[in-house]
Amino acid sequence: LAASSSSLLVGGAAGVGARRVSLRLRLMGGIDRQNRVGSKFGGGGVSSAQNAERERKERLKRLALESIDLAKDPYLMRNHLGTYECKLCLTIHPNEANYLSHTQGKKHQQGLARRAFLEKQKQEQDNVLNMAVLQAQQQQQHHQKQKPILRKVRIGRPAYQVMKSRDVDTNQRCLSFELSYPEINAGLQPRHRFMSAFEQRIDTPPDRRYQYLLIAAEPYETVAFKIPNEPIDKGEGRFITHWDLEDKKFILTLYFLDPTPPETNNNNDNKALPAAITAPN
Repeated sequence: LAASSSSLLVGGAAGVGARRVSLRLRLMGGIDRQNRVGSKFGGGGVSSAQNAERERKERLKRLALESIDLAKDPYLMRNHLGTYECKLCLTIHPNEANYLSHTQGKKHQQGLARRAFLEKQKQEQDNVLNMAVLQAQQQQQHHQKQKPILRKVRIGRPAYQVMKSRDVDTNQRCLSFELSYPEINAGLQPRHRFMSAFEQRIDTPPDRRYQYLLIAAEPYETVAFKIPNEPIDKGEGRFITHWDLEDKKFILTLYFLDPTPPETNNNNDNKALPAAITAPN
């Protein structure tokens, strides 16, 4: 508040019948500067840059308290010491008012602008990536619709014959498989491979004492023969495959590597021959 006074002379000549009227007016509002250092009473001193900055910060604090909800501020965190931290600028503040003043400062505003720019850039990159993935999926679906679905027609198991024998010189056990494929597709010949007991899903639980010999040829079903899980001799003349193109017969002969003692020949020879089972395609 500031007050001013003035006096007037009313009526008559100067000094004759004249009355003096004094007026005191009180002006409302403004900033009281009369009590500042170096100012005169009633004159109002000049505000320094430091005081003006302090008043600006106080005004910003009041505005921020009225417009900002600290509970929704994602960057405000209160630590175990009771002070406040700005996770965006990595600054520490003693109270909420000081933090609110910080949020109106240049550093925090630049941090918000930088974060908004990075989020916008990331969102654009995600949109481009999503569009590329969507286009790839649409193209794949379009190709799948155009590509005809080829359904394989199976005509059953081939006729087969299994022969069991022994080598006269080495006493090695020998198995010979003969399969007939009279209606095999043109240009194809049977293929074979060995499968362990833990790969197949027909005989459960799997028995590690046995392995499976698979033979496949289109359009016949794949057949598997259950044979002992013992080392097979892959030497010359010990593992033979032959495809008879005229008779459409496939012959596979194999020898086991470990020979059996002569005194147990009779018992082993009486074992049943391996039977063919249908293997899943």
